Amino acid sequence: MMNKTIEEKLKQGAVIPAHPLALNEDKTLDETGQRALTRYYIDAGAGGIAVGVHTTQFEIRDENMYGPVLRMALEEVREAGREEDFIKVAGLAGPVDQAVREAAFARSIGYDLGLLSMGGLDYLSEDDILDRAKKVAGEIPLFGFYLQPAVGGRNFSYEFWKAFAEIPNVRAIKIAPFSRYQTLDVVRAVCESSRREEVALYTGNDDTIVHDLMTTYVFDTQDGKVGKEIVGGLLGHWAIGTKAAVELFDRIKEEKRKGIFSEELMTIAQEVTDRNAALFDARNGFKGSIAGINEVLKRQGLLKGNWCLREKDSLSPGQKEDIDRVLQAYPHLSDEDFVAEHVDQWKRTGERTI
Repeated sequence: MMNKTIEEKLKQGAVIPAHPLALNEDKTLDETGQRALTRYYIDAGAGGIAVGVHTTQFEIRDENMYGPVLRMALEEVREAGREEDFIKVAGLAGPVDQAVREAAFARSIGYDLGLLSMGGLDYLSEDDILDRAKKVAGEIPLFGFYLQPAVGGRNFSYEFWKAFAEIPNVRAIKIAPFSRYQTLDVVRAVCESSRREEVALYTGNDDTIVHDLMTTYVFDTQDGKVGKEIVGGLLGHWAIGTKAAVELFDRIKEEKRKGIFSEELMTIAQEVTDRNAALFDARNGFKGSIAGINEVLKRQGLLKGNWCLREKDSLSPGQKEDIDRVLQAYPHLSDEDFVAEHVDQWKRTGERTI
C-alpha cells in the first residue's frame, strides 16, 4: 500500500528522472557518484526517482549491483527527509520468478512502486505477460512500462493494455514506444478501462515530451466521452537538466490550466526533441542513449566517465559532436550553473546543501 501523499502526487503528476549508474573506470560501482546523483535529483526539485531501470543499466543484476544501488538511493531520500513525499520507483525485470523476487525486495526496503519491464520476454504470449504482471502486482504497486523495441522492448496490442489496466494494483503506466499510434493505444485502453481514474499515465516518449504533457486525449467509450491526460514523465532525458525540466514541467501545467499554450512553449517542445536526438543517439537506433546521458553528467563532474557495463553501450561516431551542438544551442534546458554550484557538496559524504 502506498501512503496517501505518494498516491496523490503520482496521480497529479511529477518529474521522475530515471537514475543513471555511476561507475569507476574498472566498471565497479562509484558510491560517491551514485549518491551525488540522487542528491542532485532531490535538490533539483524532482518528484521522485526510478532506480534499477533501463537508464541504470539492466546489467546491474549480473554484477550484483541491483540491491546496493536501490539501497543507496533510498538512504539519500531518507537522509533528505523526503521518504513520505518522494515517489520511489524500483525497476523490475526478467522472468516471473525474478520479477516477483525483485518486487518483494524493493517493497521490503521501502520502494513505493515497481516499474515492470516487458523486455527480453519475446518467448511469452501477451496472456503470459499479463499473468506475470498480476503476480508481480501481488508484491508491489505496479508502474507499467511500454518500452520501444529499439532498446529491447516489444509491441503490444490495444487489448493487452486494456487488460493490463484492469489489474487491481496497477497505479501508473509509462508510455515509451516512441510512436504516436502505440501511445494512443495505451491511452485509449486506459480510457476504456473501469480503472481509468486509478491509473496515472506518464510519458517515456523522450522524442515528444512536451507535446505529451500538453495534450488532453478524448475518446468515445462505452461510458461516453472520456478525457485523459499524461500527467508526468518518467524519463532518462530528465536525468540531466533536471532542475530545468522541473521548471518547464511547472510551466506546462500552468499554461494548460489557463487553456492557452504560448508560441514560445511550442518552440521549446521542438528544442527538447532536438536535444534528445543527440543525447539518445537517435540517428544510430539509440545505441548511445545511456552513454549520451553519462557524457553530460561526466562533463558536469557528477560522473567520472561515460562508461557503461557493456562495452558496446558507448558513444556512437559523431554523437559527441551532436551533444556539443545541442548543449551550446539550448543552455536553458541544462543545469550547468546549478550543478557547478553544488556538485562538490553533493559528492561529500554525509553533507547536504539545500
